[in-house]
Amino acid sequence: MIAELNRLIEQVEERLTEEIDIARVAAGLGTTEYHLRRMFSSLAGMPLSEYIRRRRMTVAAADVLGDDGLLSIATRYGYGSTEAFGRAFRSVHGVGPGDVRRDGGPLRAQPQLRFRLTVEGNTTMDTRIIDRPAFRLIGHAARVPLIHHGVNPHIQEHIASLPAAEHLRLKGLSTIDPAGLLQVSDSVDPDYTEGSELTYLHGVAISDETPTPADLDAIEVPAGTWAVFRTEGDHPSALQSAWAATATDWFPSNPWRLRPGPSIVAVLDRNDDFTTATCELWLPVERA
Repeated sequence: MIAELNRLIEQVEERLTEEIDIARVAAGLGTTEYHLRRMFSSLAGMPLSEYIRRRRMTVAAADVLGDDGLLSIATRYGYGSTEAFGRAFRSVHGVGPGDVRRDGGPLRAQPQLRFRLTVEGNTTMDTRIIDRPAFRLIGHAARVPLIHHGVNPHIQEHIASLPAAEHLRLKGLSTIDPAGLLQVSDSVDPDYTEGSELTYLHGVAISDETPTPADLDAIEVPAGTWAVFRTEGDHPSALQSAWAATATDWFPSNPWRLRPGPSIVAVLDRNDDFTTATCELWLPVERA
């Protein structure tokens, strides 16, 4: 995966003044757009689209300091007007192209990235690979913003709004693994952009033949392979660290890649105040 990401960076550099078809680039690298975007954002700390925009505006700054007209430069980088180009330029550099042309700066450069795999061998990931037939996730869903670190207050508020009796009812509906109450994230932005919206479902898994109560939301999950990661320790930091480690350690070292689908957290055990927990993180995967 590291080699594929570095080849992606090279192709971005070659096409900074063109519209980049990431799906076609991913296919040429022998992977999928979904997996490529997710791995990039996890390892680079920014969405691929954001990196491309920063690199374009970094290179465009040299043109702005030249003699070409601003409309010509805007068109060169795929913008239909100087106003649209100016907004993109200002979002990266903090000042408009006219200011830079007049004052010479300030400019904020985005260096070209280079990915390297550092093997430390000090983290053991407790993982199993399982094939599952189609099943259904049912429960109470809400659209919430994505938060990478710490407790997500929007999810907390959603769970707290459910009566205690409803939690017991949901547990009683659970019929298959992953068992018990589940924390499900679906329809996540492929770039995994912090603040983007996702569908969070608080519920359980049932077989696809089991009827769904009319008052519950449902997510249909097709048959496929899952990588299941077991985590223990401070919650949610241990879970979030394991999630990050799948991108930095596990996927680059194993012949699997992410496929579209919900990610599922099953809480196996926890203390009373939920500050520590034992969890399973279920990620949909396919052979790379």
